[in-house]
Amino acid sequence: MKQDFDSIIKEYGALLSRVASSYEANPHLQQELLQEISLAVWQALKGFKGDSSIKTYVLRVAHNKAVSHVAYHAKQPFNDSYCEVESPLASLMPGSEQQLSQQASTKALLDSVRALALQPRQIFTMAMEGLSYQEIAQVCGISSGNVGVILNRTKKTLMERMQHER
Repeated sequence: MKQDFDSIIKEYGALLSRVASSYEANPHLQQELLQEISLAVWQALKGFKGDSSIKTYVLRVAHNKAVSHVAYHAKQPFNDSYCEVESPLASLMPGSEQQLSQQASTKALLDSVRALALQPRQIFTMAMEGLSYQEIAQVCGISSGNVGVILNRTKKTLMERMQHER
C-alpha cells in the first residue's frame, strides 16, 4: 500500500493543519510548523511499512515534528519578527454575534489545549481527529488503557479551564 505524497497531503492536509495549530499559537510559526510537518511526512513515507493505517503513521510523524518544533522554539530567545499580527481584513469583515462568540470559544479551547503538557495534548488532539485508543497508543508508545486515563483527565482539565474562562 504505497500512497504518493500528493494524495496524502490532499487527504490529510487539513488534519496536519489542525495539528500545527494545536501546537503553535502564532500564525507565522503555524505555517512554518506545517511546512516542517509536510517535509517530515514526505521524508518518512519511504519508511512506511503498513504496520498501521497511513493516517496513524502520518499523525505519528506530525506529532513528533510538532514536539521537536515546540522544544526548539522554547529554547530560542523571543523574536519580534514572529509577533502575532491580526489581519486588517479580519477587523473589517462583518460577523454576527453568534459567529464572534463561536470564534472566541474556539480560541479559548485552542489556548487551553496549547497550555496542556505535550503528552495530554497529543492524545487529546488525536482523539479529536477520530483515532481509536489503540491507534493513539501506537503513536505514543503507551498502552490503550493509559490512553483512556490520560484522555479522561485531559477532558476534565479542559472542561474546568473552559468553565473558569466564562
